[in-house]
Amino acid sequence: MARIIFMGTPDFAVQTLQALITHHDVIGVITQPDRPAGRKQRIRESPVKQVALAHDIPIFQPQRLRKAETIAELRAWQPDTPDVYVVAAFGQILPQEVLDIPHHGSLNVHASLLPRWRGAAPIQAAIRAGDSESGVTIMKMDAGLDTGPMLAQRAIPLAPDETGQSLHDKLATLGAELLLETLPGYLAGDITPQPQDDSLATLAPQIKKEEGHIDWSQSAASIERLVRAFTPWPGTYTFWDGTQLKILRGEVGDGHADAGVVIERDERIAIGTGEGLYYPQEVQLAGKKAVDIEAFLRGHQTFIGARLG
Repeated sequence: MARIIFMGTPDFAVQTLQALITHHDVIGVITQPDRPAGRKQRIRESPVKQVALAHDIPIFQPQRLRKAETIAELRAWQPDTPDVYVVAAFGQILPQEVLDIPHHGSLNVHASLLPRWRGAAPIQAAIRAGDSESGVTIMKMDAGLDTGPMLAQRAIPLAPDETGQSLHDKLATLGAELLLETLPGYLAGDITPQPQDDSLATLAPQIKKEEGHIDWSQSAASIERLVRAFTPWPGTYTFWDGTQLKILRGEVGDGHADAGVVIERDERIAIGTGEGLYYPQEVQLAGKKAVDIEAFLRGHQTFIGARLG
């Protein structure tokens, strides 16, 4: 049974941590500091911290795990060197000095088929790009951004209606399973990490909330993928008569209208784009509940003919 320190923060990391707790000796958890969240900005513990607390696992919450004094605190916090660090969506880039602390270095559970989609938002990037498949990679970490050599990969197809949430959940499960399968062979020296082909690398940088502002001059297909990729966060939106309107779900259709103009086509509501029509199916006006487009139209008949921005 391996002695492991786990590093992770959000929901994506929880299944991997739970799997390790069940099958190995998790001697410590490193997670991001408690931060304000939600509309009321209340201080919240990370999902990973909540699991650690429930299992009485020691917790370390550094503001920035790159400073010399913080690294010294880390070594003092766990003076007995672990076999390996396992990292899943921790949220900080780790220096080589930290990665090299364990006897067998540090492993990462990454939510893409590396070297495609290195970075903080691989799940959303895969859907936005229209990829036919995604998956998880177990890699040995180095100081670069998801550049380390790979131990294992597993791919799954993307469903036509795949959302950021649905793919997140699938890959969280897949990552935990693949890590458990890979870890014993790695620790025994039976797996040789394979270098990534840097010439095939693509980047998936951290998403900014304003990226959810829909540009109707884009194609209907790219807008539809954006809506799915950004479900549930950060969400996609447009502006109607000065008010934010969230676009929660929709589909692509043939036809043409000026970009951003709302029309009625075959007794359905459609929005013109740079290529094709986008048919919204569920929307949410600022301060209101989410409703299907038919219910929205009953209360907002002037929507037809409007230009969204």
